[in-house]
This record gives sequence, structure tokens and C-alpha cells, in this order.
Amino acid sequence: MKANGVPRARVLVVPEKEFDERVAESLARALKDGTSTGPANLTLAGGGTPRGGYQRLAEVPGLPWDRIEVFFGDERAVPSHHPESNFRMAMEALLSRVPVPPGQIHRMEADLQDRETAARRYEAVLPPTLDILILGIGGDGHTASLFPGEEALRERSRRVVPARGPTPPRDRLTITPPVIQSATRVFVLARGGGKAASVSRALEGPFDPVGCPAQLARAGTWILDEPAARGLKRAGEGGGP
Repeated sequence: MKANGVPRARVLVVPEKEFDERVAESLARALKDGTSTGPANLTLAGGGTPRGGYQRLAEVPGLPWDRIEVFFGDERAVPSHHPESNFRMAMEALLSRVPVPPGQIHRMEADLQDRETAARRYEAVLPPTLDILILGIGGDGHTASLFPGEEALRERSRRVVPARGPTPPRDRLTITPPVIQSATRVFVLARGGGKAASVSRALEGPFDPVGCPAQLARAGTWILDEPAARGLKRAGEGGGP
């Protein structure tokens, strides 16, 4: 949906205590729909926000994990066992607890010394279109590892590039704007009052993805707990997933 030519999100605002359960329900429904006619791909976000939702998703019975290829939207330049690794979090919360074949889990090797080569390698395996993409939003409005004002936000041909974050570990890999904008289903997850200002800017501020990269996902489904949504003027409009 668009308003005045600008994408408009579907916003689902849920009580704090229901956030993880509602995330899991929404993702489970999307996975069932996505695999109804064949294999599908799922691209995971890192950070703390999705962990509980991933844990709940792992408990949903009957999901066709054997038909799901798993990818990542970004990764920090740390080993897979490092506490800051998105891969480690996803493995602990979800992937080690469901019967997805190991060969269908595609880690971003952001810890390679040559991150340009690592980016090219991941580009080669990333599907042409992401079926289900999960993203978060930072207090500065970033999503994946696309930070305000960074050169990667102007990328139009590359699909995975090296990136730099403002805090350690700074070196990263990230998907680029065209990947987000071409994804079939995008879910943006945000919880806590510390995200309220960036959520409000992303959903209701002037459209400026270079200044607020999460606006690249403005046409997606945003699942917010009540504190994260309290800065919105139209909280809940647009319906749920």
C-alpha cells in the first residue's frame, strides 16, 4: 500500500508480554504459506529483539523445515561462536532446535579477512528474491547493517557488501537496499520504548532512507510491542500480517 507515492506499512501492535508469541505466529503462518507450493527461503535478523520469537517459533509443530533455506541479512566480523554473532544467536534460539538440514543454513562469513570476497561469495548463494525477510530497527533508524548516511545505502547493483557499524564490532556484511525492497514478505520487529522515536520516524516521518534506513522496509509488516509503538499517531492502522 502507498500513500502519496510512499510505501505504507501494515502495523501490528501487541502487548509486551505477547510479543514473542505473536512474532512466532506471524512467521509460522508466513512459512506455511511460503512453502505451500514448493521450497521457500527465510532470511533472519540478529540482535536481541527476535530471540524470543525464534524460540517460540522452534516450538511450533508441523513446520516444513526440510523445504526451507535459511539466510542472514547481516553479520558482524566475528567467529560463529562469538557472543556477538548473529549466527550463534539464531542457532541457539532456533536452528539447532528444528529439523532444518544443515546444508540449507547459509552463514555469512563476515569474519573472513577479505570481507569483499566474503560479500561476493554470499551474493552468489543469496536467492534472487527473498521470500521471507526478518529485520530489526536500531535507535538510530538502522536496519540490517545499513546505518544512516553510509555509502551502502546508495548501492543499486550489489546485493551484499562490507559495512561498518558505529560500535564494536564495527566490521560487518550486510544485504543492500535492492534486496530489502524486492523481498516478497518483510517483517520488521521492534520492542521497547527505546525504539519508539526511531519507529515513529521510520513509519511516519518524511521518506528519507539514507537518513533512516529502516524506511526501506516501510512497505512491510511491522510487529511492535506497545512501548515501541507509543510514538505513532496511527498505531495499529493497516492491519496485521
